[in-house]
Amino acid sequence: MTRDDAGAVRSAVLTLHRTTRLPVVFGGAVSGGGSAAGGGHDRLRITELVGNTTDSLDGLVVHHGNGLGGKAMALARPLWVSNYPCSASISHDYDKPVSREGLLSILAVPIVVRRRVRGVLYGALREPLSIADRVVGAAVQTARDLEQDIAVQDSADEALARAARPAAVPVPESAARWEEVRAVHAELRALAERVTDAPTRDRLREASLRLAAAGLSEPNGSARPVLSPRELDVLSYVALGCTNAEAADRLGLLPETVKSYLRSAMRKLDSHTRLEAVTTARRAGLLP
Repeated sequence: MTRDDAGAVRSAVLTLHRTTRLPVVFGGAVSGGGSAAGGGHDRLRITELVGNTTDSLDGLVVHHGNGLGGKAMALARPLWVSNYPCSASISHDYDKPVSREGLLSILAVPIVVRRRVRGVLYGALREPLSIADRVVGAAVQTARDLEQDIAVQDSADEALARAARPAAVPVPESAARWEEVRAVHAELRALAERVTDAPTRDRLREASLRLAAAGLSEPNGSARPVLSPRELDVLSYVALGCTNAEAADRLGLLPETVKSYLRSAMRKLDSHTRLEAVTTARRAGLLP
């Protein structure tokens, strides 16, 4: 479990309860080193509950392959049963806590990121009824949204970790290494626009500024041109040799939009070509 998975699951449980109106919704993050297709050491701890009337499920540890949630972890796909105590398709390791809460019809949806199960969302009824397709669809969509959020957070953390490694100053014999710094800078800029968490977004932008400043041999004392965040995003990918179409694909923009941002940046930098704009931006400490 990463440091952010538990909080992400908490938000998803609340969303699932709001969108499905199921009386009981709960979930938790997975810890362990296994993958979606294996990983017998993976285990889930249920930490988030809405609508429960007892504490029987709070803190319950569900092991890979056991019960409904453990089977969903093992298969990496949604599963549901309409009468939990009588189901022959699952093991019954957790019958006592489930019975204490009075749950009969239960849905379990795994959260799978990069082929690894990171958590499980549950929804339940206290009657032995079939769970409607609409409810299953809403639960799956909530899990997919959470998977996207976790994947973005993972990418942000990885980019920040690379940015924190030594070698902020370019060394002539390490041109390839400096190009990697520039690639990380562009990735940080792009990720910052996709992250909804404000503190993380600020960290990404701060890291990109540190990388850009590292390209300056010494301050030149002159005022730096002021580019908008998107103009700088576009220029960072242009600096890597990307075409307008490639920059648009990486930034989630239209090629014509990228072209417009690039023209505006070139005008502000008093440059007549893409290369001249990149060079001017680097001299001003806007790009590494």
